[in-house]
Amino acid sequence: MSGEQPKTASYKYEFRATGYPFRLYSGKDALEKLPEEAARNRSRRAFIVCGRTVSRKTPLISRMRQLLGERLAGVFDEIDKDTSRSSVVRATEAARAAGADLVIGVGAGSVIQGARIVTILLAEQRPIEQLVTQYPERGPAISPKLMEPKLPIINVLTAPTTAQNRAGSRMRDDATARGMEFFDPKTRPAAIFWDADALLTAPVSLIRTGAATIWCRAVMNLGATDDNPLVEGDRLQSYRLAAGALPSISDAADPAPRFDLCAATLLQNREADDGGVQFARHWALRVAYAFSSALISACPNVGQGEGYSAVMGTVLRRLGSRDPEAMARIAAGLGLGATSPVEAPRRIAERMDEVFRSLGMPTHLSELGIERGKLPQVLDLSLRNFNADPKREFVRERELLGEILQSAW
Repeated sequence: MSGEQPKTASYKYEFRATGYPFRLYSGKDALEKLPEEAARNRSRRAFIVCGRTVSRKTPLISRMRQLLGERLAGVFDEIDKDTSRSSVVRATEAARAAGADLVIGVGAGSVIQGARIVTILLAEQRPIEQLVTQYPERGPAISPKLMEPKLPIINVLTAPTTAQNRAGSRMRDDATARGMEFFDPKTRPAAIFWDADALLTAPVSLIRTGAATIWCRAVMNLGATDDNPLVEGDRLQSYRLAAGALPSISDAADPAPRFDLCAATLLQNREADDGGVQFARHWALRVAYAFSSALISACPNVGQGEGYSAVMGTVLRRLGSRDPEAMARIAAGLGLGATSPVEAPRRIAERMDEVFRSLGMPTHLSELGIERGKLPQVLDLSLRNFNADPKREFVRERELLGEILQSAW
């Protein structure tokens, strides 16, 4: 899973790096600092947003109730796996009724994104459709400016997620299954908690799908060819951490790989702040991300890790040749030795499929238990993904992307 690292990049030295203030509490009993952090944010009416499982099948929320005491104004525990619009709207109504002055997201990606959207809907007075990314018939996507001040957010992770320190959020529209995207830098967290007991509440199945996602992104990011030295450091260490964690993720009692994956995702988040370009500029990662995100929206039983693993090999074989230098760097990073530009995408695909299978992950869409008739909807949703395709290049490739999805079956 790990091998020789790619040769040093040809750095670009004209870049801008930014920093956003937050506090990170990590380790055993890290949550003991939660009352102090709530006080630091002048909160008297903290409001917890989470899912049913963590609230009703683990002691974590009870522990947080005891820690926060009178500072806790309420709990909404029905954010669902897909961050559905209906659950987020109900969470917002509950937070408003409680007079929340701080939102605490407790969970993984869906809940953390949901908590961010709650703060947006509490503050902004426009209809939801005017707050989300717009996709005009022609031209690039447009993210509306969300100018109102937002409540502070604290994120308590129960599983590693790249959602932990981002400004973008995505929820699923119940009626159409399309992703509704929000972007607001003011929704970055004031604090993040990696507490050992909180991380151990997640079942191995959830850690597995998260690890597959994190490792896949880390591998693809090795293909960056002209990043600055800060970004290359983020990406190399993220890869090392993710690859090193994979052999141990099936141990439900060991928090160490979960901490490593949390660190890997935080570094993946930091790339953009350090001047990097998301998705390492190459087609294979952009398209695989769009497909996996669309699969989550169209098929509620599919996790993002399974979405990536089911399409990644096919996408690499079909689109990897568009970015030969990136593929050469990825092949070197995976320890594949001397690999010709023609052979690199195939060999990378074979290695990645091998790792996915070792984790018990699917490598074809037919293994996901979904109907093949869902693929046109998956394609449509893939064409509306701001992170993967802000300039809307995918629209011109619709026929090819549809063929790739069918080939991935």
